[in-house]
Formats: sequence, structure tokens, C-alpha cells
Amino acid sequence: MSLDPDDPRPPYLQVATALRAAILTRKIEPGDKLPSQNELAERYGVSRMTIQQALRVLKDESLVVSRQGSGVFARERTEKPVGLRPHIEKAFEADEVSIDFLGYTAETLHGAIAEPLDKIRAGRLTPKSIRIRILVSDMTQPLALPVAVDGLERDSAAARARMNDLSTRYIGGVTDAVQELADLGLVPDATVETRRFTAAPMFKAYVINGADAFFGYYPVVKHDVRTSGRQVSIYDPMGKDTVLFHWTDDGDIEAVDTQFVIETRNWFDSVWNTIAVEDAQ
Repeated sequence: MSLDPDDPRPPYLQVATALRAAILTRKIEPGDKLPSQNELAERYGVSRMTIQQALRVLKDESLVVSRQGSGVFARERTEKPVGLRPHIEKAFEADEVSIDFLGYTAETLHGAIAEPLDKIRAGRLTPKSIRIRILVSDMTQPLALPVAVDGLERDSAAARARMNDLSTRYIGGVTDAVQELADLGLVPDATVETRRFTAAPMFKAYVINGADAFFGYYPVVKHDVRTSGRQVSIYDPMGKDTVLFHWTDDGDIEAVDTQFVIETRNWFDSVWNTIAVEDAQ
């Protein structure tokens, strides 16, 4: 697998091209670990520095992700909740677990944490602290979404009330389940905080243990819902159709992944600490 001496491109770009082709043709499957830098250097007959430059190119193209202490992996295109759950479950193996969630109703979050919480109850996971922050839209206020197709505020208010009930139910489920662990003495420090703000839900985001960010847009769809005993056509951000994309902060401040995670954390904190109001429900 030596490089072509007649190729005018520098060696690191040749290596990047070869690895890119292997990833895009699935010779290296999504989630697979790449050979070590030393192995790649030997395989291509180049220096370790050349391999590092090649991997930087692939990281900037979001084709690979580095995980400290584990190596470099082909990026997964993760979708809700199947792709998200393994990452959340892995996060609960840490001593200190933190999840920041921005979204619509917290339904996906509620489902994704169910299994790791069961493992804590069974003594198979033993985190020392759990901190979950939930940031959702204030459905008691007029918002751009959800909104009635007919434009009548009465119907829009009914649609928001329906979503508010769902949000309250799932957030309450998350809160009760985590608080139970603290009450049973299984997790010394376990908290769930919820704040709401008056912006329509256009996207969802997770920041897990401060290092992994998941982000996806809510597609707006038209469908019928039943509120107060009658059918209402609404425009609704459809959470189940949201595709999530994954970025990891691997400590490389110049990497696109790291910068995205940092900016996502900063954005969440900026809203949380300014215009978001503590949930009174």
C-alpha cells in the first residue's frame, strides 16, 4: 500500500484520499476503529506526522472522530433514538454523568435513559453523580410552532396545550426516575433541572458528559391532532423524523468537532443563564 511516487500531491493528501475512499465505500464501516497511527505509517511507508496530517483532513471533513485513549473511528451518522442510546448508555459508565438536552417534549431523552437507570438500580452501573438539564419551549405562550393550519389562535393554543401536557409528562418521568436513585441512595448526587423559554422548537441538541454533541433539525409537517374532543390540523415540528449528527470534543482545539461541541455548550449555557425561566410546572 505504498504511495504513488508520480502523484504530485503531498503524501498526507494521498493517505487521506486512500482512507477517505475506504470509509466512503464502507471497507471501513461506520463506527469501526482505524489502525493506529504507527500501523498506518508502516502501511503507507510514511512518517507518523504525515498520518497525523491525513487524519486532520478527515476530521475536518467529519469522516472520522478521535476518542481520547481509544483511537480514531469512522464517524457514525446517528439517528434517534437507536443511534443515540448507545452513547447515552456509555456515558452512564462515567463517575460523573451530565446531559444537557434542548428539544420539544423530552420523549426521546425519557426513552434513552431508561436502560442505564435500570442498570443503576440493578447495581451494574455506579455513577457518583447525575446532572440533567432540560431546556424546552414554553408552550403556555404564543409560538411559531406548533400552530393551527387555519391560523385561529384558539386552535393554536389547544395544540400548544397538548404539547405542553406531553412535555410535562416526559420531563416528570425523567425527573422522578433520577430522583428515585438519589432517594434510594444509589447515586449520591442526582438532579434534574428544567427551564423553559419562549422560542419555537426548531432543532434538538444533546451535550453528553461535556464531550459529545448531537444535533438535528425538526422538520415541520402538517398533520391532524385531537384536542378538546375535536380534530385540528396543525403545523408541527416532528421529533421522530429528526436525524441527529454527532460531534466529539477530543481536546484538539483546532478540530471542527471540538469547536462545534464548545459552541454548542456555550449556546446552551447562554440561553439557560439568561432568557430561560425555571419550570414552575
